[in-house]
Amino acid sequence: MAVDPRQLVAGFLTIAMFAMLGNMIKRDHFDSVKVINATLSLSLSLSLSLLLTGSSISCVQSHKSATQVSKESSLELKPCWAKPVPKTEQSKGFITFSLTGGPEHHVSQVTDAVVIARYLGAILLLPDIRGSELGQKRNFEDLYDADKFTTSLIGVVKVVKELPSEVTAENPAVVRVPNRVAKDFIINNIEPIFQTKSYLRLASFFPSINLKAKGKPNTDLDSTACLAMFGSLEMKQEILEVSDRMIERLKILSRNSGSQFIAVDLRVDVLEKKGCKEKGNGKKPCYTPMEIRDFLKKVGFNSDHTIYLTQTWWHESLNPLKEMFPKTYTKDDLVPAEKKAHFLQSGGAELQRALDFQICSKSDVFVPAIAGLFYGNVAGKRIASGRTQILVPSQVPSSSPIASSNFISTYVSKKNHLAYSCFC
Repeated sequence: MAVDPRQLVAGFLTIAMFAMLGNMIKRDHFDSVKVINATLSLSLSLSLSLLLTGSSISCVQSHKSATQVSKESSLELKPCWAKPVPKTEQSKGFITFSLTGGPEHHVSQVTDAVVIARYLGAILLLPDIRGSELGQKRNFEDLYDADKFTTSLIGVVKVVKELPSEVTAENPAVVRVPNRVAKDFIINNIEPIFQTKSYLRLASFFPSINLKAKGKPNTDLDSTACLAMFGSLEMKQEILEVSDRMIERLKILSRNSGSQFIAVDLRVDVLEKKGCKEKGNGKKPCYTPMEIRDFLKKVGFNSDHTIYLTQTWWHESLNPLKEMFPKTYTKDDLVPAEKKAHFLQSGGAELQRALDFQICSKSDVFVPAIAGLFYGNVAGKRIASGRTQILVPSQVPSSSPIASSNFISTYVSKKNHLAYSCFC
């Protein structure tokens, strides 16, 4: 008796699904029961659809529910800048600074310091990292790859790990520097001081969050800024390995349900400080867990989607979100057990934000529940790597679902992020 080819395909799929199931059981999943049910269900539905309805495999695979966010291109943009021409004259004077806040601040602080040192022809001291509490201090190498940083700037700015003893005997002139320092500011406010006392300490401040594009790099300082912001800072290997393990577990959970994983920058302590009051223009500086829950539901996400929150420990205010999206996790759920003491201990805020920065930069979808520099610099990293699915929350009064494309970040939809000045 002739065998229907559809029966052969159905049998093959069933065997393949059970083989996958065996591998999943070995992997110590969080959600093993749900994974097993989902796998069995998918296997049976594929087999039955082939045997009973004659549907082709391509039809099953190409079907997407209304809740699925469109897949984006994985093609990365290419740098539009050329590496600044190496300077032949000997460097003069020294510039020091400290990194404060989280990685989202560090990116901007490093960029400003490198641009200033480049313009002045000064030597840059590898910065230390200051914590949020008085007296907290880390070495640059505790968070970042120091060799990568110094190597990337060869010929652009000379970087040293220590100052000469005759320099440390003096006190530096302290100069306050606004974020995204302009050439005119350097000429008028920094260069005269440097000519008088060639030992400066920069103190960064952020009068506003300015990450808007300003055209393609057409000057030496433009190219220097692009290199510093996107080509010099890299997390140290341990942080990359831990964040990659967390991302892999999130992606496995997502693949098992045929969905995407969403990273949401939502921290309860920040929400409590900001208050999340609506402004006169109808926008809000932040959104509560319940508002994020409603937003995600309205734009088409469902209980199958996996959500990563930048919150470190679970908080009862997150319960309404988890009731609708049961696969919602914090760092406490995802950091490998042997790494928890190091990453989640008291005083480890910088390490925790480093993990958040990496995961939010690499998730399938990024939703910033809090406006600010973290959102802006994560958006820049995502744009540079081709991950442009950034959905900015909004209160959605309509009772019917609304396309997620309506909430794509204007950094992407209008291409007005400075990343588009550095990449094309």
